[in-house]
Amino acid sequence: MKASAAQIRSALDAPNPATRLYLLHGPDEAGAEELAARLARALGPELEKIDIEPKALRESPGRLADEAASMSLFGGARLIRVRGVDESAAEAVSLLLNAERGGNPVVAIGPGLKASGKLVKLAIAAPSAMSFACYLPEGIEVSRLATMIAREHGLRLSGDVPQRLATGCGGDRAILTREIEKLALYLDAAPERPRDADGRALDAIGADLSDAETSDAIEAVLDGRVADIGEALARLDEAGIGGIPLLRQLARRLVTLAELRADVDKGLSIDETIEKHRIFFREKPATTRALRRWNASNLARAIERVREAERGLMRSASAGEVTADAECVAIARAAARARG
Repeated sequence: MKASAAQIRSALDAPNPATRLYLLHGPDEAGAEELAARLARALGPELEKIDIEPKALRESPGRLADEAASMSLFGGARLIRVRGVDESAAEAVSLLLNAERGGNPVVAIGPGLKASGKLVKLAIAAPSAMSFACYLPEGIEVSRLATMIAREHGLRLSGDVPQRLATGCGGDRAILTREIEKLALYLDAAPERPRDADGRALDAIGADLSDAETSDAIEAVLDGRVADIGEALARLDEAGIGGIPLLRQLARRLVTLAELRADVDKGLSIDETIEKHRIFFREKPATTRALRRWNASNLARAIERVREAERGLMRSASAGEVTADAECVAIARAAARARG
């Protein structure tokens, strides 16, 4: 079935054993991850998590149904997760939905899936599946999202706190949720123990997230200024900004450039494209340089690399923050080669 925002949250907070698949698709990958985390919390602290790579499903489509039907080694609940799922998983999903028994839920995150694609249609048509499109919140939606998440943590936001949180997170639900969690911890808030959160409380935990350092690093990457990357990344480390927020902001910037590049390729000038999309005046010089440097195919490859790096960073056996740094350097080198 196709779920609304309220339906998917309700379903993830109280999972129905009859639901075999939760398909979270669309460009807001951070939002999808947050929804998947809700399901994990609802299944309890003894949950066993099984991660499957999309490539494994292409090579062995029956594995998804097998994992869903398998018993946990410890006798508790199991959650099967597939990140970066694409259309090649349609056979695996079909086998899962048509299996004699499921047993354990599957949550699949597909940022690149289209609503008109086979996989999304398959999930919408199946009574044992839920499909939800995750889109990046914008403007007032982010402030409303901050208020909603805060309420779930027992916080009543007052004054300009919702707007400050919205501005600081840059539309990233994961960052927004982490900041609200810190605020709830500081105020000892909980759903059964609500607290008021004003600007003073926000100041006390330092939850205003300045994005100046991140913007400088991303600009250096897109400009191909390899010599400046090390210093920019060091400043991020000193500011306590991790690899995942950096990669997500870089991915959003690349996606925006890809949209602009499409208009340029259709015949609009760079200046006309920038005006059409109402680019913020402070970002116009950097955007102009990037559009002159990056073509559509290079942007597509960069977006895929950044998303794969983020998925790799979230794996338990990853190389850690160095993964994000290495990817930023690699993309900067690619940009440098594209000069002229």
